[in-house]
Amino acid sequence: MTRRFRFALWPTLITVPAVIMMLGFGIWQVERLAWKNDLIDRLQTRTAAAPVPLDQLSGKPDQDEYRKVRLRGRFDYGHELYLIARSLNGNTGYHIVTPLILDDGRAVLVNRGWVPDEKKDPATRAAGQVPGTVDIVGVTRLSQVPGWVTPNNEPARNVWLYIDVPTMQKAAGIATPASAYWFAADPTPSPGGSPLGGQTRIDLPNDHLQYAFTWFAFAVILAVIYLIYSRKLAREEKPTA
Repeated sequence: MTRRFRFALWPTLITVPAVIMMLGFGIWQVERLAWKNDLIDRLQTRTAAAPVPLDQLSGKPDQDEYRKVRLRGRFDYGHELYLIARSLNGNTGYHIVTPLILDDGRAVLVNRGWVPDEKKDPATRAAGQVPGTVDIVGVTRLSQVPGWVTPNNEPARNVWLYIDVPTMQKAAGIATPASAYWFAADPTPSPGGSPLGGQTRIDLPNDHLQYAFTWFAFAVILAVIYLIYSRKLAREEKPTA
């Protein structure tokens, strides 16, 4: 009688480590899925919590990001910064980033929200340039890491593709920063309707379940192919007397 399987040396040496590697990648993606779900839950909990004073931030980015903060001061409208290439419901526009001078003289950067292209000029949204002291709630955000295809910011031309807090603070004339973070204004309406706040979204990619399934499927497919090949070799093997 012939054997059911004949395991050839090189196919075995290649297939077994490959299957183990694919299973390892699948297990790692399952672990990443649990981590990502926990992260999303924590960030959503922070955004739903009551706002805290600025001095209650820990200074640790992993604990501070997406926390709501109460801010009080006056906007320095003469140093607006324009974050370009932002769209809302398919309409292009800008995010208006403005220094907020706090009561103690320090300052933070506040992303006041979105405006369409035709309202980039502050004169077209004069009602939203509220004078004097204002109280706002902002969501704590970190400097953004640009993608490899993202062009560089051009501070001299007030052209910004991503938020780089230290560079933007310098461009906005902030001599004494109160924080290494920037703050995204909440949805409280601005007089005149512009800028439109509340643009913060927790939209973290979470495809780890799909990736895990893909790696496990690859492992199963490769194992099945290997067994079919090994069985074919056994059938082709001449029986011995």
